[in-house]
Amino acid sequence: MIPTPLLLIFYIFIPAFILWLSQKYALVNKVGPVILAYLIGIILGNSGLLPEGALNLQDTLSGVTVAVALPLLLFSLDVKSWLNSAGKAIISMLGATALVVAVAGFGSWLIRYDVAEAWQFGGMAIGLYTGGTPNLAAIKTALNVDSTQFIMMHTYDAVNGIIYLMFVMTIGQKVFNRFLPKYKPSIIHLMDSGANEDVNSYVGIFQKKTVIGLSAALGISLVILGVSFGLSQLIPNEFSTAAIMLLITSLGIGASFNHRIRSISMTFQFGMYIILVFSLVVGSMANLDQLVDINWSLMFFVNFVVFGTMALHAVFCKILKIDTDTFLITSVAAVCSPPFVPVVAKALNNKEVILSGLTTGIIGYAIGNYLGIVFAYVFRAMLY
Repeated sequence: MIPTPLLLIFYIFIPAFILWLSQKYALVNKVGPVILAYLIGIILGNSGLLPEGALNLQDTLSGVTVAVALPLLLFSLDVKSWLNSAGKAIISMLGATALVVAVAGFGSWLIRYDVAEAWQFGGMAIGLYTGGTPNLAAIKTALNVDSTQFIMMHTYDAVNGIIYLMFVMTIGQKVFNRFLPKYKPSIIHLMDSGANEDVNSYVGIFQKKTVIGLSAALGISLVILGVSFGLSQLIPNEFSTAAIMLLITSLGIGASFNHRIRSISMTFQFGMYIILVFSLVVGSMANLDQLVDINWSLMFFVNFVVFGTMALHAVFCKILKIDTDTFLITSVAAVCSPPFVPVVAKALNNKEVILSGLTTGIIGYAIGNYLGIVFAYVFRAMLY
């Protein structure tokens, strides 16, 4: 068996190896660091190598990593400039957000007799498809979702995400150009907007200036965690974990209005690294026997939310005369998260929509926790 101190070291440093593999091998990069972290975690968790006290370490790390990562992911937000720059993309995003809430709620109702705690999956779906994996992780923690159920949700999402991306990057533009307006190029091009920054790049993260900045950012994140935990003690125990996540999100967004905090380099990448640690830990908590036995009702639910929302979102854009490329890039930003935006923009042969996609996607990170947690409890009240 692996000694507990060595297991902790494994959890902290294996994500660095995963990122190295992703940058070195194209196939690994296509699978994605998060999915690879889950897979390695699942293998470890079902190998029989974990020590007897591993569960306590896993529970602690799975909660702390998300709580620390969230502010780091939000520090780079520039809310004011983004709200002024995206135009129709923000309208498109608002439509997609409202629709995913409605579709996830209806989907939860459809599977309520076949899937235990369907309301939790409704909340996680809203967070996932307005923001991304960090929101899914935060809502999992806030709602005390079973780790195996969480992994199942993320696994089915990964399968559907591949199908969704293949459609968008191959024939999606041609299909939707048949009934949505075609994109009209702007005379304004992306020069120094920062939209081409690779949010997956960790080059230069060990430079002295960057390390000092990230150390300060980590300290601020820990202060936010401490304040949020303290304030949550004023709330009934049943909702205290959810309150912590919402307080952390609010304080993280608030900190982003401070220019000195917002300008700290690579806080987003640092936050995503910690999310990889979370993914590795949660993967090692999953029961492989339950994962192999596909839950077809849950698989239907994920399909229903992704493609049902996409269809209704297209109708919404048709009514408001929003063009195909804006519709697709905001849809991708919501369903697959901002790191996929530049890739899809390239497939659409339209670099101008990168900024809109990143803008709406990162706003989705900011609001996903609020929507997912609040509506999860709304669904619970309605379904049970």
